[in-house]
Amino acid sequence: MSSEPTAKVLFRVPDDDGSASVETLWAIPLGGDLYKLDNSPFYAYGVSWQDTVLAPIDPREQMPTFQSVVERSGNRTIRVIFEPPVSPGNASDELLQDLAALGCSYEGANPIYISVNIPPDVELQDVRSYLIARDAQWEHADPTYESLFPDEA
Repeated sequence: MSSEPTAKVLFRVPDDDGSASVETLWAIPLGGDLYKLDNSPFYAYGVSWQDTVLAPIDPREQMPTFQSVVERSGNRTIRVIFEPPVSPGNASDELLQDLAALGCSYEGANPIYISVNIPPDVELQDVRSYLIARDAQWEHADPTYESLFPDEA
């Protein structure tokens, strides 16, 4: 996270049952209801670290609430579920360190669930191929699998 003034932006994440969960992401206020995301999403789809989003104040929530992406940062987001949980020196930690060696950064919700940022200069396909070869449990978050492979979704 940056040292600039921050705010929280609310994201509504659809659940399988038709309801929605809430995730809040740190963001830097840019003015005019625009915010630059300052951490990676753990549950929201279609957004990544440093994207600029439109998030007007929702009167019900009384906080900035995501409406759309205004400018993409070029970062992409995947999420990895680790079994066993990441612990120094174990296979999960090795996989995470290999992702960092590929040029990715990450934040952990906990030692099992990690949000991985893929910067613009790292090929998404290289990361995908690595995770598939390692038989890792992971998902596309931004771009989503459905947007990458619309004929397969």
